Amino acid sequence: MKFSQACKLAFMSILGSKMRSFLTMLGMIIGVASVITLLGLVTGVTNYLVDTFADMGTNTISVSITGTDTRKVDVDDIYDFAKQNDDIFLGVTPMVASSFTVKNGNTSMTTSVIGVGEDYLDINTLELSSGRFIQYADIANRYEACVIGTYVAEELFEGKVSVGDTIKISGKVFKIVGIQEEKSDSEANTTDDRIYIPYSVATRLTNSSNISSYTFATRNTEDTEVAEERLDNYLYGIMKNEELYSVTSMTELLDVINQMTGMLSAVLGGIAGISLLVAGIGIMNIMLVSVVERTKEIGIRKSLGAKKRDIMSQFVVEAIAISTTGGIIGIIIGSIATNVLGKAFGIEAVPTMGAILLAFSVSAGIGICFGYMPANKAAKLNPIDALRSE
Repeated sequence: MKFSQACKLAFMSILGSKMRSFLTMLGMIIGVASVITLLGLVTGVTNYLVDTFADMGTNTISVSITGTDTRKVDVDDIYDFAKQNDDIFLGVTPMVASSFTVKNGNTSMTTSVIGVGEDYLDINTLELSSGRFIQYADIANRYEACVIGTYVAEELFEGKVSVGDTIKISGKVFKIVGIQEEKSDSEANTTDDRIYIPYSVATRLTNSSNISSYTFATRNTEDTEVAEERLDNYLYGIMKNEELYSVTSMTELLDVINQMTGMLSAVLGGIAGISLLVAGIGIMNIMLVSVVERTKEIGIRKSLGAKKRDIMSQFVVEAIAISTTGGIIGIIIGSIATNVLGKAFGIEAVPTMGAILLAFSVSAGIGICFGYMPANKAAKLNPIDALRSE
């Protein structure tokens, strides 16, 4: 029997029992849709995290130092180290972050205030819509200058703010010298919800004598490993204890994120894959029932000269048709669900080609594997016994 004839008979059988065929496909539809949706969402989350860290700079290294009474690293020491190694370091900035109440007249809000150095703008590829950023003179003279994000400008000034206006941070008057360009749709708890001030002023606001956090930027991403090694050797030479400091690069964090999301994809894909296995068992069960129902038909066909392979091909093709049709419907539903849920969660989630090919391949493979046993049973039926069956 030709393959085209087997396909024709398979689809005739499926259309002859529409409800039963649909219920048989339902497990495959749910399984394939689940695989595509979960893997698409995980990919969307991964891309979101990678983009977030990329915005922070893949060539940046974060340093955290816990000083003691006898061992500590001053700001000047860090700047001297960066200058001595300017062949690999683009710049360095201290980081003094805290939350404060900020006021403009009777309007107030609580936001993140970050004390930084003059290199912060270049290290983080920050853009300003107007004005300037914190300069060395501001730091040296402890000048109460600030650069505000667009969310802060909207909340305190309803967007009608200009360079030269003033705000109060923890009761102290600061002059706005720059306004950050919008990056995150001016939403709370984003990069637009920040105020930057000189780190020398921030230490006074926080009553902190020592700065514990620094961000270095290398000239090239390829220099990150060498830069980490130099930083580690320098800090160990002073602190004599690795537990008193940490050196972490963004590339390391990205690697960790990719490993975690990869593991998450495998776990979620495996969980969703269980439903595909259940769907396969359902297909096999229905095909066994179909063999019993069509025993007399099989006997007639064998008595007319149909060979074992003809009977087998008929039932295997039918199982494949059920599973692949369910797989195609599942791909369509999974693709739609991925886009809808991605928008609901605020991430750009799209079904990946790898997930689609995997789901379709598995659905076709299940049709072959779970359709073989019923087909083999049908092909082995004795024509005489089959014709006697009721």
